Amino acid sequence: MTQFKIGTRGSALALAQAEETRTRLAAVHGMRPSDFEIAVISTAGDRIQNRPLSEVGGKGLFSKEIETSLASGEIDLAVHSTKDMASVLPDGLEISTYLPREEVADAFLSPVAHRIEDLPHGAIVGSSSLRRQALLRRLRPDLDVVMYRGNVQTRLKKLKDGEVAATLLAQAGLKRLGLTKEITALLDEDTFLPAPGQGAICIEIRTDDDRVRALLEPLDHAQTRLALEAERAFLRALDGSCRTPIAGHAKLVDGVLSFKGMILSEDGQQVFETADSCSPDRESATAMGQKAGSLLRQQAGEDFFRHWT
Repeated sequence: MTQFKIGTRGSALALAQAEETRTRLAAVHGMRPSDFEIAVISTAGDRIQNRPLSEVGGKGLFSKEIETSLASGEIDLAVHSTKDMASVLPDGLEISTYLPREEVADAFLSPVAHRIEDLPHGAIVGSSSLRRQALLRRLRPDLDVVMYRGNVQTRLKKLKDGEVAATLLAQAGLKRLGLTKEITALLDEDTFLPAPGQGAICIEIRTDDDRVRALLEPLDHAQTRLALEAERAFLRALDGSCRTPIAGHAKLVDGVLSFKGMILSEDGQQVFETADSCSPDRESATAMGQKAGSLLRQQAGEDFFRHWT
């Protein structure tokens, strides 16, 4: 008999992430996988495929319906890709748990070139991410960077059909789907900075649900949480969403939490960057991310942000 309901989107990647959560929960508590039902919830982000997310509501399009089901009690927990989460959550909901983070790098996929630098002049490159689009235009202003919506399998098919010469996808998602053989090259995370939250699975619960909080507590990965506390604080300071080309990555190395952040204009020609480090505790991580976002706001000036709203 089902004891808990796990809410998720219906894409292959989302289902793989929900299955990973179910497997971990069953193992740590000595339960059966069948004790956890995976409930697929259709989101506006999945249904709207012909327009950029930045035009139709941003990150919340991938979570709103799931969060409505969570708040109403129809599901007990929700599994998300952290990079798809809004920087501020609805009242009464919180991220209780982060699973161990996968690699954060972006992957370059192309049948015609081994690297971005090797693409022919004016080649068409598809991406639905404003961050990736801006970074591509920064590196290669000559490229024809186009909007490229759809799940991973749809994007791979478009690539193979020749609709674009190349695309970029998260290495973590390809790994979770067993599709790493599709990768042409991995991009250096220091020069092609990833999205805040990239590679991390988070679990959202109702704030007042102590039973589910206790269930999930053994799954929370402390190192991932530290990094995401910094990255999400950075996003909040910038009021970041899918409307904004923002990159940011925190990592723990030799007992120090380091962070790099970046904001770009959509054409990639205006870039503001920052780097910092702090002690490995949640309060310091949050403060560092907040400070980094505030610093970039100050450096860029308010005129830079007017087209974000």
